[in-house]
Amino acid sequence: MECPYCNHIETKVTDSRDTGSFTIRRRRECLSCNKRFTTYEYIEMNPVLIIKKDGRREKFNKTKIKNGIMKALEKRPVSQEKVEEIIEKIEEKIRRSGKEEIESTNIGEYVMEELKNPDQVAYIRFASVYS
Repeated sequence: MECPYCNHIETKVTDSRDTGSFTIRRRRECLSCNKRFTTYEYIEMNPVLIIKKDGRREKFNKTKIKNGIMKALEKRPVSQEKVEEIIEKIEEKIRRSGKEEIESTNIGEYVMEELKNPDQVAYIRFASVYS
């Protein structure tokens, strides 16, 4: 791993934590300048294809889910941290299904399921647009 400060190639891992959702957080220290930095490792998964209502297929895009959730949560008292947690739960459900293709309606149901608890208004907003 290359140091982002001095570009030295050798670093050591000082701490490693599983953050869930197929991600590992590592704290590293450069062996040359002794500065510390954090890296994240993601397990590379086969791409999941989303089957749209009109039959088209496209690659799963976490950003689209985030945009929909952010729109539903506009002017609502839900932290960005909670939004990221919701997105991670949805992505984990999709990945754990083991399917290479999943219908967009299933993803919409996952989003509604996750929005129901933190904010009823956001849930209703999303459901009204989604349905």
